[in-house]
Amino acid sequence: MKAIAPAVEDPTPHGIAAAVARLITSGDLAPGDRLPTVRELASDLSVSPATVSHAWQALSGVGLIVSRGRSGSFVRAAPRKWLPPRYQGLAGQLEATRLDLSTGTPDPELLPGLGSAFSKASMRASTASYLEQPVIPELEQVLRDTWPYPVQTITVVDGALDALSRAMELVVRFGDRVVVEDPGFPPIFDLLEHFGAVRVPVGGDAEGMRPDLLAEALTLRPAAIVLQPRAQNPTGRSLTRERAGQLADVIHRSRHASDAVVLEDDHSGAIATADDVSLGSWLPGQVLHIRSFSKSHGPDLRIAGVGGPTELVERLVARRILGPGWTSRMLQTMLHDLLTDRVSVQEVAHARDTYHSRQLRLSEALLAHGVALPAGDGINTWLPVADERAAIVHLAAAGIRAAAGTPFQAGAGPGFVRVTVGLVRDDFDSVAENLASAARA
Repeated sequence: MKAIAPAVEDPTPHGIAAAVARLITSGDLAPGDRLPTVRELASDLSVSPATVSHAWQALSGVGLIVSRGRSGSFVRAAPRKWLPPRYQGLAGQLEATRLDLSTGTPDPELLPGLGSAFSKASMRASTASYLEQPVIPELEQVLRDTWPYPVQTITVVDGALDALSRAMELVVRFGDRVVVEDPGFPPIFDLLEHFGAVRVPVGGDAEGMRPDLLAEALTLRPAAIVLQPRAQNPTGRSLTRERAGQLADVIHRSRHASDAVVLEDDHSGAIATADDVSLGSWLPGQVLHIRSFSKSHGPDLRIAGVGGPTELVERLVARRILGPGWTSRMLQTMLHDLLTDRVSVQEVAHARDTYHSRQLRLSEALLAHGVALPAGDGINTWLPVADERAAIVHLAAAGIRAAAGTPFQAGAGPGFVRVTVGLVRDDFDSVAENLASAARA
């Protein structure tokens, strides 16, 4: 059993938890190692057992240790092997916590009701032919009417990551370079590693990806450029129309990017407050625009629209025919109803306004506690912290879970945590106070 007491500089619950977290991070404590009992460590540190117990609870809350009853507490092994690497970093744990702001998921209370849509779905899951068009005409028309630019061809797939995976399968070969946002969405990084691609990280500012950094990245002749135009995960920033035009101009002028395909992941469109923009307005022949309805209408619907050049979209459709074939037309009928029903449209608009209000209220509360953080768009925000691990442990001790920033970063960088602001319903001052303290921990 590793001696822990000598590593503890501050014998408070947070100090003990932080010391153990550092031992786990450094590898001095390995997965499966047994920890001293609460009473043993309390005796070694000359503190009360309650102090150590609170530290253990904080470590358990962030998934670093697990209690096995009378057998004791142990360093947790890597979670859920079936998850891709960076998904494991996002997964958190199943133990209950007072407020879980790590998930990146919408508030279930703000999702539109499905009763009316279910009532209009077919009573039987039948289809006349396996070779029917993969998207029902009425849904295709609604998507076309709301698309950010006139698009040649639209189809429907099983969510944004399904669309990204299918698109990468078509345009990315082993060893190809792909431009990604930094920070960006960890599953995108996992996907690129799956395809053997080399990530080219490009930073951004409040208006989106920086044109000067993109121009530099394009000299490496990337096969694709992946970006999130609205409510970017994790930062919550949205691409301005002016910046979108600048990025399109950089791509158009680059002699190295004439064949590069731009993959746009508009995962939070209906609950974002920013204007609907796409590089497809300037580069329609190079852009594959993806619009997911998971954040706005429900993650379990698993449905997204994909629009772009006919040649590229039809290749994607042809490949899906040899797999799932099509996205359930019953689900498509439900989505069409949700997008056109007056009550459902109002419910989504209410969710958008509520998320915007929560972002503003938390930003104002943080400022009152000495942290200037502009309100994000959608449901997430990106909080800079002095020490990422210490911040996570500090929040866990207060009963709050946030997502560590490392999986979102393409390379080494300053400390951050992602906070799902959309799940903060009340008590903004208390949450902000804990976040501000964690930022300085």
